[in-house]
Amino acid sequence: MSLLKTIDPNPTFEPKQSKALPERLISGDPSFKTWAQDNARDGTVNTGVWEATPGETRSIKGETFEFCHILQGVIELTEDGGQPVTYRAGDSFVMKPGFKGVWRTIETVRKIYVTVTG
Repeated sequence: MSLLKTIDPNPTFEPKQSKALPERLISGDPSFKTWAQDNARDGTVNTGVWEATPGETRSIKGETFEFCHILQGVIELTEDGGQPVTYRAGDSFVMKPGFKGVWRTIETVRKIYVTVTG
């Protein structure tokens, strides 16, 4: 088994499709697609591609660390008590464990993600 994994930003296999949980939906009717591409350490480290249509939801990381690299689209993140930050194609950011705030998808977004749950 190789310890090198290439993440395909445009996967051709069928994604897992989902909607915002009712208790996290703020506005709109966003839908999500997830192309999980790798997991390690008994499923505590996950990598793949995620896509969301416009809408606004509560983002609650709990014990999860998440690195994101935006491939396309525009989002705005507002941490509780903080100012909005806009991210677009080419930008990268980290949401650390304990992050709580609002995720607003302005233009359909596609990102590469790495989550570590600990």
